Formats: sequence, C-alpha cells, structure tokens
Amino acid sequence: MKKIGSEKLDSTDRHLLELLQADGRISNARASQQLHLSETACWRRWKRLEEEGYIERYSARVDQRRLGYGVTAFVQVRFGSHGLTEAGGFEQTMREHPQVISCHNVTGNEDYIVQVVARDLDQYAEFTTLLRGQAGVNAIQSSISLREVKRDTVLPPQHPNQSVPASRA
Repeated sequence: MKKIGSEKLDSTDRHLLELLQADGRISNARASQQLHLSETACWRRWKRLEEEGYIERYSARVDQRRLGYGVTAFVQVRFGSHGLTEAGGFEQTMREHPQVISCHNVTGNEDYIVQVVARDLDQYAEFTTLLRGQAGVNAIQSSISLREVKRDTVLPPQHPNQSVPASRA
C-alpha cells in the first residue's frame, strides 16, 4: 500500500511539523534553533509545508467545559437509502452546524459517526431532532461521553520506513 503525501518529507520537515503541533505559536527563530537551521532556511521549509498543504491551518485548543459545553456525544447515523442527494444534503448540514466537532462517513453498519458538543442534554435533544429531520436518515444511536480519557489533535510522528508502534497492554 502506497503512503500518501509523505514521500517529500525529510526528517527536518517532520521535526518542524512536530514542533508546530506541540506549539503552533512557536517563533521561526526558536524553531530554527531547535532544528539547527538558519532562520531563512527554516522559514522556507515552513512556507513550503503550508503551500503543499501539510499545514492546513493554525488554531487554539479551547476548553469546551469552560465555554459551557458539558455534553459530548458520538452519534451513529444510518441511512435508509444511499442516494447522493440525501448524503450530500446531510454532509452539508453537518459541515455548517456549529455543534458538530467532526463527522466521518464510515464503513460497517452505520453510515456516519458524528461528534457533537452541547451545553446540556436539552440542547443535545434539539440536535437529535435536526438529525431525524434530515432526508434519508433511517436511524440514529447516541453514545454520551461520561469522561474524556484523551483528547489530542497531534498526529504521531512517523518517519520514513518506520511503522506505527503497537500499543502496549
């Protein structure tokens, strides 16, 4: 199986991506020091990674509970029919809805898994009403998170010719 997109990255590019994932506000001067590059060489690599799409955007990680979102739900959505019109409309609604954190079209018994945040169960119930009203949706099943064990957006470092390590029991 061919690896997508990683062929052009050398170890310095990967290290720069690791630095940026750990601290998106790192200065070019600090990154260049850690990479043992001149500031100009570091800046050129950084800009190339942006231009080639390895870096999609910069954002701040915000504490959802401090903002009043006490409920996180994972919703499995099943469609009765798989017409492109229904799926397209559903996906557009999910992209536009601010409570949707992520939405994945998946294999298996369900068609989509949607991660949603809400202030409380009442607001979440309103969201499920929206889902039930989507054309083609046949069934939804919700799982409410009791406790977050891990939340991260940092991708694991993967170097050429290195497989992802197996988890330890």
